[in-house]
Parts: sequence; structure tokens; C-alpha cells
Amino acid sequence: MNIEGLRYAHAVSMTKSFSAAARAYGVTQPALSNGIARLEQELGVTLFVRSPRGVRPTADGTRILPMIDRALDALDAVVVEARRLAGPASDTIRMGVSPLIGADLVARAFDAARTLDRPRDLVLREADLARLREDLKAGNLDILLVPAVQAMPTFRHRVIAREPIVVIDPADSRTQGPVELQAAADAAYILVPDTCGLTTFTTELFRDHDLPLRTYPGAASNYRVLDEWARMGVGAALLPQSKIAQDHGSSRPLVRAGAPVEIAYEAVWDNGTPLAAGLEDFVTALTLLAGERTGH
Repeated sequence: MNIEGLRYAHAVSMTKSFSAAARAYGVTQPALSNGIARLEQELGVTLFVRSPRGVRPTADGTRILPMIDRALDALDAVVVEARRLAGPASDTIRMGVSPLIGADLVARAFDAARTLDRPRDLVLREADLARLREDLKAGNLDILLVPAVQAMPTFRHRVIAREPIVVIDPADSRTQGPVELQAAADAAYILVPDTCGLTTFTTELFRDHDLPLRTYPGAASNYRVLDEWARMGVGAALLPQSKIAQDHGSSRPLVRAGAPVEIAYEAVWDNGTPLAAGLEDFVTALTLLAGERTGH
């Protein structure tokens, strides 16, 4: 079976787009489409169907694609173990962090690096998502800790933690309890330049649930200003719970069908570097420590 076709299928599944998957692998869209077509022919099933909302798995794809992911994880594990046996890697992990990542999760990253069988120093760099992704691709960073809002299918990734989303809307005095997503669509939301991932999360949240996103005509410069403006009544805002500057009556949990709406944070790293084995151990340790904090 062609491993390249498996990776192409995985990329389309992550990005929900043939063109985005092709860009990630640096190939033309016809080349990627042909690779997936050959895989589908070999498997005897169709994996994807195109629709006006993008690409989605077929019924067969829904069952097969998770198996492809597990198969690729197993292949990547072989590479990781081989690099572990090949020799020592750096004692330093260079980690890029989105401004949206809370201090508590960063602190646990330091704890995770220290608890490895071979403890490592952690060097942080905070920057916007575009810069972080460029530096990871260029080898200037070893790993990213970012909101899971844009797939990087050629890299390893794992969700580390999840955090509840809250609504700030002083104009809505109907209830002091949680706000259902359907009801939240009535407000006009202040957005920020999409450097930290919050605007992408907000946009995709409403789009994925077929809800209109009404927006305030201006824009805040960052999530701190977003919080301040929302509390002033300029417009509504969605923010991770840890980014609320202070507790106030207009801040309420966002839920869908009674379940909390959460933003996911993920680690993203290159499985082809000498540090890959250490990064795998680091991510596992961080996931466990983050789980202890959230109870997940």
C-alpha cells in the first residue's frame, strides 16, 4: 500500500480541503487527488465527497480514516524509536507559544520537561500563529503549543488540553446562567486580528453549527482589549475562561445542548528531527499534567 496516499488522505481529513492538503505537502492538487484516487481504488471504497461546505468523509471514510490515522501513528512511532536508538539529541526544547495559551499550561510544560527520564531545558518564544508555524517549518523551533484551529498535516500533533469558552455580553440580561450557542448568535461580536487563533475559532464555531456570526464593525487589537471593550458594552466577545481579566456579572459559560463549548490546545512538532523521541516523551508528560489540572 502506498504510504504517500495514506498521508494525503490524512491531510485532507485534517484540513477538509484538497487544495490546503496539497499546499501542506508542496504538491499540486491534481497530484494529491490522483494519490488519493489510487488509494481508494486499492481499498475499493470512496473516502471523501465534495460539498458546498468543503470536503467531508463518506460513510466508508468515517470508518477507514481513523484506521489510517492509527496506521500512520504506528509508522511514525517506528521512526521515533529509531532516532532514539541512533544517538543523543539536544538537551534543550525550543517551544513556540501562542499568546492565547494560559500561564498555567506553560508552567506545566516546564514541569513536564523536568520530569523526563532525560530532563531538558525549555526555551520559550511567544509569537503570532503565522510566525510560529514558519519557524517550526524552518527548524527554528522544535514544538508549538497553540490553539487547534489550523491543521498542519505534515507534522505530528496531539491535543494537550481543553478550556471552556465564556461569553461576555452586558447587553444580554435574560439570564445569569450558561448561554446556549443558538442564543449567543443574537449578539454582535468584537473580533481581533487573527494572530492568536481566537477569531478563527469563533468563526469556525458559528460556521460549523450553521449559525450567522454578526460582528462589530470595529476591531480590538488583542484579546485583553477585547475583554475590556466587551465589559464596556461595545459588543459581545468569546474568550477562553483563563483570559477573562476579572470576574464580572456579564461573563457566562457558553454551552451547546447543555454541554460546555471548549477550545482545544495542541502540541505540534516535526517527527523527522533528532529530537523527535524526546518531544514524544515531553508531549506525553505534558498531556498527563494538563489532564490532572482539568480533570479530563
